[in-house]
Amino acid sequence: MSSSDHALMPSTLPSTQNAASQFIRLAETRREPLHFFIDGQEVAALQGDTLLTAVLMQQRRVRESEFSGAPRAGFCLIGACQDCWMRTEDGKRVRACSTPVTEGMRVLTRIAAVVTSAGAADENGEAR
Repeated sequence: MSSSDHALMPSTLPSTQNAASQFIRLAETRREPLHFFIDGQEVAALQGDTLLTAVLMQQRRVRESEFSGAPRAGFCLIGACQDCWMRTEDGKRVRACSTPVTEGMRVLTRIAAVVTSAGAADENGEAR
């Protein structure tokens, strides 16, 4: 695409997502909507979305690292790197990049033990 082609593109595209999302759905919206839960909050996706797509349409990460608490958002997007692992509320591990989101699915982006240990810092940011 040449730089002159960019001038033909609209300057503002419709977005159904908030500014904090990693992905923005630009055009394809004709699939049936469904609802699922991220950390207990009900959100919307479209039939056929992977869990990774559905979560990143809502926020900038799929989970926090269980080792450091650092944000993770997927890496290879083909199921090889294991960076997109998420947990369902019942404890099942799923690969977000290859798992279809389903109506009523409930996923977690953080595990309580990680939040407790990773978040244990004093007001100066020093580990407790």
